[in-house]
Amino acid sequence: MGVTIKDIAKLANVSHTTVSRALNGSPLIKPDTKKKILELAEQLHYVPNYSAKSLVLKKSYTIGLFFTSISNGTSSTFLANVIKGVNGEIDENYNLFVRGIDDYKDFAAINGQRFDGIVLMSQSDEDDAFIEHVKQQNIPIVVLNREIDDPSITNILSNDESGAMEATNYLVSQGHERIAIIEGKESFKTALKRKNGYMQALMQNSLAINKRYIVKGSYDMESGYHAMEQLLALNNPPSAVFCSNDDMAIGAINAIFANGLHVPKDISIVGFDNSAFSQYVMPKLTTVQRPIEQISQKGAKKLLELINDSNETGESVFVKTELIIRDSVIPQP
Repeated sequence: MGVTIKDIAKLANVSHTTVSRALNGSPLIKPDTKKKILELAEQLHYVPNYSAKSLVLKKSYTIGLFFTSISNGTSSTFLANVIKGVNGEIDENYNLFVRGIDDYKDFAAINGQRFDGIVLMSQSDEDDAFIEHVKQQNIPIVVLNREIDDPSITNILSNDESGAMEATNYLVSQGHERIAIIEGKESFKTALKRKNGYMQALMQNSLAINKRYIVKGSYDMESGYHAMEQLLALNNPPSAVFCSNDDMAIGAINAIFANGLHVPKDISIVGFDNSAFSQYVMPKLTTVQRPIEQISQKGAKKLLELINDSNETGESVFVKTELIIRDSVIPQP
Protein backbone atom coordinates (compact mmCIF):
# COMPACT_ATOMS: atom_id res chain seq x y z
CA MET A 1 0.00 0.00 0.00
CA GLY A 2 1.32 3.46 -0.87
CA VAL A 3 2.08 6.36 1.43
CA THR A 4 -1.00 8.31 2.51
CA ILE A 5 -1.63 11.85 3.72
CA LYS A 6 -2.10 10.44 7.24
CA ASP A 7 1.40 8.91 7.11
CA ILE A 8 2.91 12.29 6.21
CA ALA A 9 0.81 14.02 8.90
CA LYS A 10 2.09 11.63 11.58
CA LEU A 11 5.73 12.20 10.65
CA ALA A 12 5.28 15.98 10.37
CA ASN A 13 3.28 16.09 13.63
CA VAL A 14 0.43 18.02 12.00
CA SER A 15 -3.16 17.22 11.05
CA HIS A 16 -3.97 15.46 7.78
CA THR A 17 -5.97 18.59 6.83
CA THR A 18 -2.79 20.65 7.09
CA VAL A 19 -0.94 18.17 4.88
CA SER A 20 -3.75 18.23 2.30
CA ARG A 21 -3.74 22.02 2.18
CA ALA A 22 0.05 22.16 1.89
CA LEU A 23 0.09 19.69 -0.99
CA ASN A 24 -2.59 21.72 -2.76
CA GLY A 25 -0.68 24.99 -2.37
CA SER A 26 -3.00 26.64 0.15
CA PRO A 27 -1.83 30.12 1.30
CA LEU A 28 -3.19 29.32 4.78
CA ILE A 29 -0.18 27.11 5.58
CA LYS A 30 3.00 28.69 6.96
CA PRO A 31 5.93 28.52 4.50
CA ASP A 32 8.15 26.50 6.88
CA THR A 33 5.40 23.95 7.49
CA LYS A 34 4.63 23.70 3.79
CA LYS A 35 8.31 23.17 2.97
CA LYS A 36 8.63 20.41 5.59
CA ILE A 37 5.52 18.61 4.28
CA LEU A 38 6.58 18.84 0.63
CA GLU A 39 10.04 17.49 1.48
CA LEU A 40 8.53 14.55 3.36
CA ALA A 41 6.14 13.84 0.48
CA GLU A 42 9.06 13.77 -1.96
CA GLN A 43 11.23 11.58 0.29
CA LEU A 44 8.39 9.08 0.79
CA HIS A 45 7.50 9.09 -2.94
CA TYR A 46 3.95 10.15 -2.15
CA VAL A 47 1.55 9.75 -5.09
CA PRO A 48 -1.74 11.73 -4.88
CA ASN A 49 -4.99 9.81 -4.95
CA TYR A 50 -6.73 11.69 -7.73
CA SER A 51 -10.04 9.93 -7.22
CA ALA A 52 -10.21 11.20 -3.64
CA LYS A 53 -8.77 14.56 -4.65
CA SER A 54 -11.41 14.92 -7.34
CA LEU A 55 -14.18 14.41 -4.80
CA VAL A 56 -12.73 16.97 -2.40
CA LEU A 57 -11.96 19.63 -5.00
CA LYS A 58 -14.93 18.78 -7.23
CA LYS A 59 -12.63 18.35 -10.22
CA SER A 60 -12.56 15.56 -12.78
CA TYR A 61 -9.00 16.21 -14.01
CA THR A 62 -10.31 15.57 -17.51
CA ILE A 63 -10.07 17.89 -20.51
CA GLY A 64 -12.48 17.17 -23.35
CA LEU A 65 -11.24 17.63 -26.93
CA PHE A 66 -14.23 17.53 -29.26
CA PHE A 67 -14.46 17.65 -33.05
CA THR A 68 -17.54 18.22 -35.19
CA SER A 69 -16.83 14.71 -36.48
CA ILE A 70 -13.85 12.38 -36.31
CA SER A 71 -15.05 9.78 -38.81
CA ASN A 72 -16.48 12.13 -41.43
CA GLY A 73 -14.40 14.92 -42.95
CA THR A 74 -11.54 15.15 -40.44
CA SER A 75 -8.27 13.99 -42.01
CA SER A 76 -5.91 11.81 -39.98
CA THR A 77 -3.08 14.36 -40.17
CA PHE A 78 -5.36 17.17 -38.99
CA LEU A 79 -6.62 15.01 -36.10
CA ALA A 80 -3.09 14.08 -35.06
CA ASN A 81 -1.85 17.69 -35.12
CA VAL A 82 -4.75 18.93 -33.00
CA ILE A 83 -4.30 16.18 -30.40
CA LYS A 84 -0.55 16.78 -30.32
CA GLY A 85 -1.04 20.52 -29.79
CA VAL A 86 -3.57 20.18 -26.95
CA ASN A 87 -1.85 17.24 -25.26
CA GLY A 88 1.49 19.05 -25.28
CA GLU A 89 0.06 21.97 -23.32
CA ILE A 90 -1.80 20.18 -20.51
CA ASP A 91 0.19 18.67 -17.64
CA GLU A 92 0.34 15.04 -16.59
CA ASN A 93 -2.38 15.48 -13.95
CA TYR A 94 -5.05 15.82 -16.64
CA ASN A 95 -6.59 13.12 -18.79
CA LEU A 96 -7.43 14.01 -22.40
CA PHE A 97 -10.78 12.74 -23.71
CA VAL A 98 -11.20 12.89 -27.52
CA ARG A 99 -14.57 12.47 -29.24
CA GLY A 100 -16.70 13.64 -32.16
CA ILE A 101 -19.88 15.60 -31.42
CA ASP A 102 -21.75 13.48 -33.96
CA ASP A 103 -21.16 10.43 -31.72
CA TYR A 104 -23.80 11.75 -29.29
CA LYS A 105 -27.58 11.43 -29.62
CA ASP A 106 -27.89 14.02 -26.85
CA PHE A 107 -25.45 15.85 -24.61
CA ALA A 108 -26.59 14.57 -21.20
CA ALA A 109 -23.19 12.96 -20.64
CA ILE A 110 -21.41 16.31 -21.10
CA ASN A 111 -21.42 17.84 -17.61
CA GLY A 112 -19.18 19.49 -15.05
CA GLN A 113 -18.67 16.27 -13.12
CA ARG A 114 -16.97 14.68 -16.14
CA PHE A 115 -15.09 17.65 -17.63
CA ASP A 116 -13.10 20.49 -16.08
CA GLY A 117 -12.97 22.18 -19.47
CA ILE A 118 -13.52 21.59 -23.19
CA VAL A 119 -11.58 22.47 -26.33
CA LEU A 120 -13.83 22.33 -29.39
CA MET A 121 -12.34 22.04 -32.88
CA SER A 122 -15.45 23.38 -34.57
CA GLN A 123 -16.04 22.82 -38.27
CA SER A 124 -19.76 23.54 -38.63
CA ASP A 125 -22.57 25.84 -37.46
CA GLU A 126 -24.31 22.68 -36.27
CA ASP A 127 -21.90 22.73 -33.31
CA ASP A 128 -23.74 25.73 -31.83
CA ALA A 129 -26.16 23.46 -29.93
CA PHE A 130 -23.19 21.70 -28.31
CA ILE A 131 -21.58 25.04 -27.40
CA GLU A 132 -24.80 26.29 -25.82
CA HIS A 133 -25.12 23.09 -23.78
CA VAL A 134 -21.54 23.41 -22.50
CA LYS A 135 -22.20 27.02 -21.51
CA GLN A 136 -25.36 26.04 -19.62
CA GLN A 137 -23.31 23.44 -17.73
CA ASN A 138 -20.84 26.19 -16.75
CA ILE A 139 -17.95 24.25 -18.25
CA PRO A 140 -15.09 26.46 -19.50
CA ILE A 141 -14.80 26.17 -23.29
CA VAL A 142 -12.46 27.41 -26.02
CA VAL A 143 -13.54 27.15 -29.67
CA LEU A 144 -10.92 26.63 -32.37
CA ASN A 145 -11.15 26.92 -36.14
CA ARG A 146 -14.50 28.77 -36.40
CA GLU A 147 -15.43 32.31 -35.41
CA ILE A 148 -18.26 32.49 -32.87
CA ASP A 149 -20.44 35.59 -32.48
CA ASP A 150 -20.68 35.15 -28.68
CA PRO A 151 -18.15 37.62 -27.14
CA SER A 152 -17.97 35.57 -23.93
CA ILE A 153 -16.27 32.69 -25.79
CA THR A 154 -12.62 32.60 -26.78
CA ASN A 155 -12.00 31.78 -30.46
CA ILE A 156 -8.61 30.88 -31.87
CA LEU A 157 -8.43 30.43 -35.63
CA SER A 158 -6.50 31.15 -38.79
CA ASN A 159 -7.63 33.45 -41.59
CA ASP A 160 -8.26 30.72 -44.15
CA GLU A 161 -9.84 33.08 -46.65
CA SER A 162 -6.73 35.24 -47.00
CA GLY A 163 -4.58 32.10 -47.16
CA ALA A 164 -6.62 30.75 -50.08
CA MET A 165 -6.44 34.15 -51.80
CA GLU A 166 -2.67 34.18 -51.45
CA ALA A 167 -2.39 30.69 -52.92
CA THR A 168 -4.62 31.53 -55.89
CA ASN A 169 -2.87 34.85 -56.49
CA TYR A 170 0.44 32.98 -56.57
CA LEU A 171 -0.89 30.70 -59.31
CA VAL A 172 -2.05 33.76 -61.27
CA SER A 173 1.40 35.36 -60.83
CA GLN A 174 2.89 32.24 -62.45
CA GLY A 175 0.79 32.84 -65.55
CA HIS A 176 -2.05 30.40 -64.81
CA GLU A 177 -5.53 31.42 -65.92
CA ARG A 178 -7.35 28.05 -65.95
CA ILE A 179 -7.32 27.55 -62.18
CA ALA A 180 -9.60 24.98 -60.55
CA ILE A 181 -10.45 24.30 -56.91
CA ILE A 182 -11.11 21.04 -55.12
CA GLU A 183 -13.36 22.10 -52.24
CA GLY A 184 -13.42 20.66 -48.75
CA LYS A 185 -16.44 19.12 -47.04
CA GLU A 186 -19.47 21.20 -48.00
CA SER A 187 -20.86 21.71 -44.48
CA PHE A 188 -17.51 22.82 -43.00
CA LYS A 189 -16.84 26.53 -42.53
CA THR A 190 -13.19 26.09 -43.51
CA ALA A 191 -14.27 24.83 -46.93
CA LEU A 192 -16.47 27.89 -47.48
CA LYS A 193 -13.75 30.31 -46.39
CA ARG A 194 -11.17 28.76 -48.71
CA LYS A 195 -13.59 28.71 -51.65
CA ASN A 196 -14.39 32.39 -51.04
CA GLY A 197 -10.68 33.25 -51.01
CA TYR A 198 -10.17 31.37 -54.27
CA MET A 199 -13.07 33.16 -56.00
CA GLN A 200 -12.06 36.59 -54.70
CA ALA A 201 -8.56 36.14 -56.09
CA LEU A 202 -9.94 35.22 -59.51
CA MET A 203 -12.26 38.25 -59.55
CA GLN A 204 -9.50 40.61 -58.43
CA ASN A 205 -7.40 39.38 -61.34
CA SER A 206 -10.30 39.72 -63.82
CA LEU A 207 -10.44 35.97 -64.41
CA ALA A 208 -13.78 34.30 -65.07
CA ILE A 209 -15.13 31.82 -62.52
CA ASN A 210 -15.72 28.59 -64.39
CA LYS A 211 -18.22 26.40 -62.52
CA ARG A 212 -16.74 23.30 -64.13
CA TYR A 213 -13.48 24.11 -62.37
CA ILE A 214 -15.19 23.97 -58.95
CA VAL A 215 -15.42 20.35 -57.77
CA LYS A 216 -16.29 18.92 -54.38
CA GLY A 217 -14.09 16.88 -52.07
CA SER A 218 -14.29 15.59 -48.50
CA TYR A 219 -10.85 16.49 -47.12
CA ASP A 220 -9.47 12.98 -47.70
CA MET A 221 -7.05 11.63 -50.34
CA GLU A 222 -9.66 9.49 -52.07
CA SER A 223 -11.98 12.45 -52.68
CA GLY A 224 -9.04 14.47 -54.01
CA TYR A 225 -8.23 11.64 -56.43
CA HIS A 226 -11.80 11.39 -57.76
CA ALA A 227 -12.21 15.18 -57.97
CA MET A 228 -9.03 15.42 -60.04
CA GLU A 229 -10.33 12.72 -62.37
CA GLN A 230 -13.41 14.88 -62.98
CA LEU A 231 -11.21 17.83 -63.89
CA LEU A 232 -9.01 15.75 -66.19
CA ALA A 233 -12.12 14.54 -68.03
CA LEU A 234 -13.02 18.09 -69.11
CA ASN A 235 -12.45 19.14 -72.72
CA ASN A 236 -10.22 21.94 -71.48
CA PRO A 237 -8.68 20.82 -68.16
CA PRO A 238 -7.17 23.39 -65.79
CA SER A 239 -3.46 24.17 -65.83
CA ALA A 240 -3.44 24.54 -62.03
CA VAL A 241 -5.54 23.32 -59.10
CA PHE A 242 -5.91 24.78 -55.62
CA CYS A 243 -6.78 21.96 -53.22
CA SER A 244 -8.49 22.88 -49.96
CA ASN A 245 -6.17 20.66 -47.93
CA ASP A 246 -2.96 18.68 -48.39
CA ASP A 247 -4.63 15.26 -48.22
CA MET A 248 -6.77 16.08 -51.25
CA ALA A 249 -3.72 17.56 -53.00
CA ILE A 250 -1.90 14.22 -52.58
CA GLY A 251 -4.92 12.42 -53.99
CA ALA A 252 -5.02 14.84 -56.93
CA ILE A 253 -1.31 14.34 -57.68
CA ASN A 254 -1.80 10.56 -57.75
CA ALA A 255 -4.73 10.91 -60.15
CA ILE A 256 -2.61 13.05 -62.47
CA PHE A 257 0.20 10.47 -62.49
CA ALA A 258 -2.31 7.63 -63.00
CA ASN A 259 -3.53 9.38 -66.14
CA GLY A 260 -0.03 9.57 -67.65
CA LEU A 261 0.56 13.23 -66.78
CA HIS A 262 3.05 14.92 -64.49
CA VAL A 263 3.10 17.53 -61.71
CA PRO A 264 4.03 20.31 -62.22
CA LYS A 265 4.98 19.86 -65.90
CA ASP A 266 1.38 19.32 -67.02
CA ILE A 267 -0.63 20.59 -64.05
CA SER A 268 0.46 22.67 -61.05
CA ILE A 269 -0.93 21.83 -57.60
CA VAL A 270 -1.24 23.88 -54.38
CA GLY A 271 -2.46 22.45 -51.08
CA PHE A 272 -3.53 23.90 -47.74
CA ASP A 273 -2.37 23.13 -44.16
CA ASN A 274 1.36 22.38 -44.65
CA SER A 275 0.93 18.96 -43.07
CA ALA A 276 3.97 16.97 -42.01
CA PHE A 277 4.18 14.91 -45.21
CA SER A 278 3.79 17.82 -47.66
CA GLN A 279 7.54 18.36 -48.00
CA TYR A 280 8.29 14.64 -48.46
CA VAL A 281 5.99 13.82 -51.40
CA MET A 282 7.23 14.03 -55.00
CA PRO A 283 7.14 16.76 -56.05
CA LYS A 284 7.37 18.62 -52.75
CA LEU A 285 4.02 20.32 -52.25
CA THR A 286 3.52 24.07 -52.44
CA THR A 287 0.93 24.76 -49.75
CA VAL A 288 -0.53 27.25 -47.31
CA GLN A 289 0.77 26.83 -43.80
CA ARG A 290 -2.02 26.86 -41.28
CA PRO A 291 -0.28 26.25 -37.95
CA ILE A 292 -3.00 24.01 -36.52
CA GLU A 293 -0.72 22.61 -33.83
CA GLN A 294 0.07 26.15 -32.66
CA ILE A 295 -3.65 27.04 -32.72
CA SER A 296 -4.39 23.96 -30.62
CA GLN A 297 -1.61 24.79 -28.15
CA LYS A 298 -2.97 28.31 -27.72
CA GLY A 299 -6.46 26.88 -27.22
CA ALA A 300 -5.34 24.47 -24.50
CA LYS A 301 -3.31 27.17 -22.75
CA LYS A 302 -6.28 29.54 -22.77
CA LEU A 303 -8.58 26.81 -21.46
CA LEU A 304 -6.29 26.15 -18.48
CA GLU A 305 -6.38 29.89 -17.72
CA LEU A 306 -10.19 29.78 -17.79
CA ILE A 307 -10.25 26.74 -15.49
CA ASN A 308 -7.95 28.43 -12.98
CA ASP A 309 -9.58 31.87 -13.19
CA SER A 310 -13.31 32.14 -13.84
CA ASN A 311 -12.94 35.90 -14.37
CA GLU A 312 -11.05 35.38 -17.65
CA THR A 313 -12.99 36.93 -20.56
CA GLY A 314 -13.56 35.81 -24.14
CA GLU A 315 -11.50 37.01 -27.10
CA SER A 316 -10.84 36.28 -30.76
CA VAL A 317 -7.27 35.38 -31.70
CA PHE A 318 -6.25 35.09 -35.36
CA VAL A 319 -3.12 33.15 -36.32
CA LYS A 320 -1.62 34.11 -39.70
CA THR A 321 -1.34 31.72 -42.62
CA GLU A 322 1.75 31.66 -44.85
CA LEU A 323 2.33 30.42 -48.40
CA ILE A 324 5.12 27.82 -48.48
CA ILE A 325 6.56 27.63 -52.01
CA ARG A 326 8.07 24.30 -53.02
CA ASP A 327 8.14 22.28 -56.27
CA SER A 328 4.55 21.52 -57.31
CA VAL A 329 4.00 24.78 -59.23
CA ILE A 330 5.82 26.06 -62.31
CA PRO A 331 5.13 29.10 -64.53
CA GLN A 332 2.68 28.60 -67.36
CA PRO A 333 4.53 28.81 -70.73
